[in-house]
Amino acid sequence: MSCYEIDGVKPVIDPSSFIHPTASIIGHVVIGKNCYIGPHASLRGDFGKIVLEDGVNFQDGCIAHGFPEGVTRVRKNGHISHGAVLHGCDIGENCMVGIQTVVMDNAKIGKECMIAALSYIKPNFQAPARSIIAGSPATVKKQVSDEQIKWKTVGTGIYQNLSKRCLETFKPCEPLTDEAEQDDDAKLRVKDFKPLK
Repeated sequence: MSCYEIDGVKPVIDPSSFIHPTASIIGHVVIGKNCYIGPHASLRGDFGKIVLEDGVNFQDGCIAHGFPEGVTRVRKNGHISHGAVLHGCDIGENCMVGIQTVVMDNAKIGKECMIAALSYIKPNFQAPARSIIAGSPATVKKQVSDEQIKWKTVGTGIYQNLSKRCLETFKPCEPLTDEAEQDDDAKLRVKDFKPLK
């Protein structure tokens, strides 16, 4: 991984979390237990603090940053989808942020919310728990159902399992030249996984 200190401030990363080698982790960043940080993710704690609590997945190309002395926080079991940008916001526990969504400064998203892909959350936006949020600019559309929370929770558990799989088996390799060369016993260990409580 690309991990850097600035002004003597170093990132803090729990060893149970997986950080992809192409991710950049800079300065005042705290990553909790069982997190997954995907390829080309950027967590720039060079102005303010960035906190990913336990069980968060922060997928490919996601960005976290903020204003000086601010805090960008993703609470426990947060699910931050591909290419999302978080800037100085607070994402509640067990939330899902959709693909390529932007969440701006001082926005506060309550727990168990789901934000649709390609949404733009304006600065200072407030969303109560269990809101479905969508649009540009985004608004609260309706409430999240129990079935939707169950679906999201399973998805987050799969990413927590991916972190363990990567810590155990992820390594550079030379590609095969033919699919027939693949070992018959080699298979992806994708399964439902109970997320952290």
